[in-house]
Amino acid sequence: MSRSMLLRASALALLALSAPTFAADGTKPEIGSFGFDVDGMDRSVKPGDDFVAYTAGNYLKTLEIPADKTSYGMFTKLRDLSQERTRTIIEKAAASGGAPGSEAQKVGDFYASFMDEAAIEAKGIAPIKPELAAIAAIADKTQLAATFGRFSRIGVPSPIGVGVTPDRKNPDQYQVAAGQGGLGLPDRDYYLDMANPKFAEARTKYQAYIATALRLAGFDNVEARAKGIFDLETKIAGTHWTRVERRQAEKTYNPVARPELGKAYQGIDWSALLGAAGLDGQSVINMSTPSALQGTGKLVQSEPLAVWKDYLAFQLIRDSAPFLPKAFVDADFDLYAKTLGGQPEQQPRWKRGTDRTTEVLGEALGKLYVAEYFPPDAKAKADELVKNIIAAMDTRLANLAWMDPATRQAARAKLAAFTPKIGYPDKWRDYSALEIRRDDLLGNVARAVEFEYARQVAKLGKPVDRSEWFMTPMTVNAYANPVWNEIVFPAAILQAPFFDAKADPAVNYGGIGAVIGHEITHHFDDQGRKYDKNGKLADWWTPQDVERFKAMTDKVVAQYGAYEPLPGKKINGELTLGENMADLAGINIAHDAWKLSLKGTPARTIDGWTGEQRFFLGFSQVWRQKYRDAILLQQLVTDPHSPGSFRPYVVRNIDGWYTAFDVKPGEKFYLAPADRLKVW
Repeated sequence: MSRSMLLRASALALLALSAPTFAADGTKPEIGSFGFDVDGMDRSVKPGDDFVAYTAGNYLKTLEIPADKTSYGMFTKLRDLSQERTRTIIEKAAASGGAPGSEAQKVGDFYASFMDEAAIEAKGIAPIKPELAAIAAIADKTQLAATFGRFSRIGVPSPIGVGVTPDRKNPDQYQVAAGQGGLGLPDRDYYLDMANPKFAEARTKYQAYIATALRLAGFDNVEARAKGIFDLETKIAGTHWTRVERRQAEKTYNPVARPELGKAYQGIDWSALLGAAGLDGQSVINMSTPSALQGTGKLVQSEPLAVWKDYLAFQLIRDSAPFLPKAFVDADFDLYAKTLGGQPEQQPRWKRGTDRTTEVLGEALGKLYVAEYFPPDAKAKADELVKNIIAAMDTRLANLAWMDPATRQAARAKLAAFTPKIGYPDKWRDYSALEIRRDDLLGNVARAVEFEYARQVAKLGKPVDRSEWFMTPMTVNAYANPVWNEIVFPAAILQAPFFDAKADPAVNYGGIGAVIGHEITHHFDDQGRKYDKNGKLADWWTPQDVERFKAMTDKVVAQYGAYEPLPGKKINGELTLGENMADLAGINIAHDAWKLSLKGTPARTIDGWTGEQRFFLGFSQVWRQKYRDAILLQQLVTDPHSPGSFRPYVVRNIDGWYTAFDVKPGEKFYLAPADRLKVW
């Protein structure tokens, strides 16, 4: 964890499905008359020509990306709301003071330490001088390897990161894993792709940033040092696996017995590295990116120690920059947000302080957040939706013609074993051992990182705690965890436009229902399907199942790989395959669940809109989003999700959408029935 990026059924069940109704008290939904922004549509556009413009054209025409954002839309608006609510909670804690050692004291004092710019300026680089001195004192390659290990412990990037994860072939225990890392640009492509002029510009500005960071920290000969660091990073990038390669679950599972490590991965003093990371007693290490780690070992031996020391010093400065004086903060913003993200202005300090406090003390804040903003009835209604959609998925699996009967039975057993987590954890994290001081920002950050690292290391040798959450309740997102066979929906996403208890059920099923279906089907996408009902990485499909499945997923790759969000830059269909499959299945399952919830009763028409139309309108609404070109380029290279503005394109594959909007051949979104993607 980096300092600058802290912690990121059955037929009977089907009969029990029920449709949430409009609020009994007669109050209106938060959006429009039935939960959808009709005024935001552009009805001069045919839905079959451009469903995004049809459902959101007027909204998007007037939507402006705030100067402190790289993109803006439904997700970011909800994140703003969550951020404002969290700020209120933090400021109450700060004002109350709190007893020494209490969570209120820690929340208030961490936030205060971030907001005290005068104290930060007065300290200058003093908080990182001891680490810089330790780097300067590195005398040989053994000490270099030890520093790699120490950097994992204190949250600073290096070419080899180590940490604790569940063992994917024995998910009831933890293991130590090692993997590639240590690049300052977002991806290997930024170093190695010589054809894209935007990447060339990024390389030039990044090398200038390296020099600036070194100069601010008091180094001399910074231009030459910056070139040496950049050249070394370029060589490291050349060893890295691509993001598509790293998606393959079985290829990143490579356990190596500790005595064999030095033979198979030469050039690194593994005893020094693991010892400094507090992990030397482990008998097996999973080498997640083998050739990259072997390549790093060669670079450790071939590249001058002086360049490695400069590189490590820069990584420390770069990662600490958000917590150092203004000159460091501004230089960091200018490269990462402005140049690489296209963001014109820096966020106000209170927003950055709120986010950093959330990263450090997320569950302490989460406790207060759910008490204030997530009432029990909201959780109950979300639970109901999840049960309905799981039941709909079970029906789909039961009738899946292309899958072998034994595999189909195992898939249904996996679904039945799901653990849905809604809103917030059943038990909260204990922060009592974390020391937070009101006058020591970077010390607070360092202690928080080491506290979390120690918490992870303490898991080794103990039973896996499957009650743990990896997002805070204030997070506007959701996730699927295949190793624990679970789906997780934090409280903050369970609100309009995703879910509104006062809205039409069709809109809710199109919104949060499709999100729930999306996360469920991640467990059956091209990677999730490699885990069994216990979360074990196992081959439980027949070869024929795999062959038929691959033929279908190849079509998903091809369809999305043809979309071109930026001139000359298309969606990477292989990188985004899992997310696109989850969108495809998720909307189908949500649609099934909505229809089942009607119990055979025809959906009523509201304001001239049929139930089928309202379902698809609700789905499209959550993806209204605008991007700056720089961040869109970065997303196309690094993100396994297709851009939000392209995610409604999935409707082209849904037969019900064609009927609902009378989409005809010749219209731009039209696909012939034989070309529509059908997987689950």
